[in-house]
Amino acid sequence: MNIEIRNIHQRFGDTIALNDLSLSIEGTKIIGLLGRNGSGKSTLLNIIAGFRKPTSGKVLMDGEPVFENGRITERLALIREVGDTVEDSEKVEEALRYAAYLRPNWNDERARYLLDRFEVSLKSKISSLSRGRRSALGIALGLAAQADLTMLDETYLGLDAPSRYLFYDELLQDYMNQPRTFILSSHLIEEIARFLEDIVIIDHGKLMFHGNTEQFVSQGAAVTGNAADVDRFVVGKKVIGERQLGRTKSAMVYGEINIGFLEQASTDGLDVESLGVQDLFVYLTQPKDE
Repeated sequence: MNIEIRNIHQRFGDTIALNDLSLSIEGTKIIGLLGRNGSGKSTLLNIIAGFRKPTSGKVLMDGEPVFENGRITERLALIREVGDTVEDSEKVEEALRYAAYLRPNWNDERARYLLDRFEVSLKSKISSLSRGRRSALGIALGLAAQADLTMLDETYLGLDAPSRYLFYDELLQDYMNQPRTFILSSHLIEEIARFLEDIVIIDHGKLMFHGNTEQFVSQGAAVTGNAADVDRFVVGKKVIGERQLGRTKSAMVYGEINIGFLEQASTDGLDVESLGVQDLFVYLTQPKDE
């Protein structure tokens, strides 16, 4: 499977949601879509799913345009907490029947298993479900669709911690049993970072980073030591954040962290620690006046 996002521009009145954004997604993997509130994540997912036509640019799947192409969109699933095909007046079991009609690869046994794990009754009206169980229904619809590309847009935020970790386990089980591509948009970066193979970061509608997760974290480090020594060391380097307590200072550096970097820091009596995905993301995307 190949998704090509070419020069996508999306404007809402005077607001630019996406600004000439291009990227390519190939193969089967779990991808994290990260960005601050209002960065354009949901808009991008809606465009990829064919729900919205961009102001300009296009999305192709295996060489075919996605928008208004039923043969392609049936291979895509975008789940937004309660699914993209669910009416509140329906019962849960009716939502499953409708999904089975729409989804050529629908796995009804898998859907019912997931709903049982999340303790969602098939006889319940969707309007009567708590936010957590509505989230669980969305997850069941998304995973059981077995689409070539499944996108989950903050779907699981309504779940409590034990239920979220159940979702992560079931997602990984699905991925191992039937490898395909998942895109997870989430603010719970620390929880999902451990199983993300690739990361896409959007900031103010522009693509900031797209690549392997290990590659991403290998480019960030916290350099700590005497403030004057740290200041001298980071000259000419990209500093994305600083913290200071008394004479001790930490500078967050983004760029190539190679052997020469580490040896020079050691010679200067400085400590170097790697930054996790969440810390690096926060420092890279924080407003410049913070």
